[in-house]
Amino acid sequence: MVAALAFAGSNLVAAPLTDVQKADGKMHVAAEKSQQKIDKYYDQAQDMLFEYGSTEDQRESLKGYNDYVAGLVADQEESMKLIQADIDYVETLRQGVVPLMFKMVETLEQFVALDLPFEQETRKNRVENLKSLLNSAEVSLAEKYRLILDAYDIENDYGRFVSATEGKLEVDGKEVLVDFFRLGRVALYAQSQDQKGAWMYDAKSKTWNKLEDRYLRELTKGIRIARKQGANDLFELPIPAAEAAQ
Repeated sequence: MVAALAFAGSNLVAAPLTDVQKADGKMHVAAEKSQQKIDKYYDQAQDMLFEYGSTEDQRESLKGYNDYVAGLVADQEESMKLIQADIDYVETLRQGVVPLMFKMVETLEQFVALDLPFEQETRKNRVENLKSLLNSAEVSLAEKYRLILDAYDIENDYGRFVSATEGKLEVDGKEVLVDFFRLGRVALYAQSQDQKGAWMYDAKSKTWNKLEDRYLRELTKGIRIARKQGANDLFELPIPAAEAAQ
């Protein structure tokens, strides 16, 4: 009877222990599943935190780039204002330059007409070409201005060098073959090619005055020097008296 009670008591104790163990096992399984969920959510949270940090970095980078681009745009807008101001100035300058160029060509034409009569055909043709260019739409304003300045440079060079050219001179109603000798813009001479006669141009009366025979040899020397046919040397020729500028 005692044994029976003891056996029965052991069964009664064993039953609750088994239930507890099962419940504990379920709790462990539930806890493990919960931990897995927690780990999963944690990993997701970490991923989201990383993505947020990356997105924040990109945002800061884009903000810096946008600020840089905004600065460039502002600078370009300022440059465009300056360029537009330059364009407006150029247009104003153009309005002043065009009348100036016409005046320069007109002055050059008058100067050639009043100057010593050397290389007249070449110089007059140069002026006529400039007058035609001024009315041409195919030539830019800058090119027109450059060509006018070139013409002025050429005229300026005439006054710094001596030259000797062949030509014809009307003497006593007859054409004589001569060598013209130009001493810069100081004086203009002519000598017959047989070297028996010589003349000097009088700009005031626009006539050729005969030179004394004693200047023939000197004039020949000057012509040879101008043509680089002789060594540089001194020579004596009469020159027109200086006049007061008008």
